[in-house]
Amino acid sequence: MSADGTGPKPLDKDSMKYQSIVFDLDGTLVDSARITGNIIDAMLADRGAFDRADRDLIRAMDAVGGSPMIAAVMGRHTRDPVADLEEFRDRHRSIAVPADLPFPGVPQALAALAGAGIRLAISSNKPQGLCERILAGLGLAEHFVIIVGSAPGLPRKPDPAGTRQALAALGTPPGRTLYVGDSAVDVTTATAAGLDIFLVGWGYGTDEALKTAPNLPVIRDMEDVVALCHHTTDT
Repeated sequence: MSADGTGPKPLDKDSMKYQSIVFDLDGTLVDSARITGNIIDAMLADRGAFDRADRDLIRAMDAVGGSPMIAAVMGRHTRDPVADLEEFRDRHRSIAVPADLPFPGVPQALAALAGAGIRLAISSNKPQGLCERILAGLGLAEHFVIIVGSAPGLPRKPDPAGTRQALAALGTPPGRTLYVGDSAVDVTTATAAGLDIFLVGWGYGTDEALKTAPNLPVIRDMEDVVALCHHTTDT
């Protein structure tokens, strides 16, 4: 919290030394709205529409995702939300992953964390295969102990089931595990899983999340994340 008692809490880098981190993916580590917008632009063009996908709407609905987001962004050009979502995912599976998709400092920070013995996981509502494809395409998958995306039978966030699965794989206690995300969905998920949560300042849903949880700490750059962790290779 700032000196006047308002706003996000400052990071206390001396008292918080985490041994593992669960990351959200879209809007936290990667700027996936770019891919989403390009795919929907192509879908609209194929339907004879001159509209372009509203990138701000994509970012605002990222935490919701799925067919509701696709339908909202496609608007009057939506045909069948379920079929449109499948078309979107089919296209997603076939396009190249841009090398500059991660937010600034993400690749370097993940490498530093993993190299220091910090155990890392992903908990995302993006389909499992797409999570793996994006992270592998960026050369980042190797840093994670487990990648948990959406899958049949696994409830989506804010249900904590996927995050608890990640926590079990990490093998560290909740009190030494940090959740890093960008939305109110992430806040609810982390709280239900018994994890501390920090929001990223660049996140798609960070401003909205802070309206309901104004005292949550906010990470200003990825070096903050490294500073919050206990480097196990030094002990």
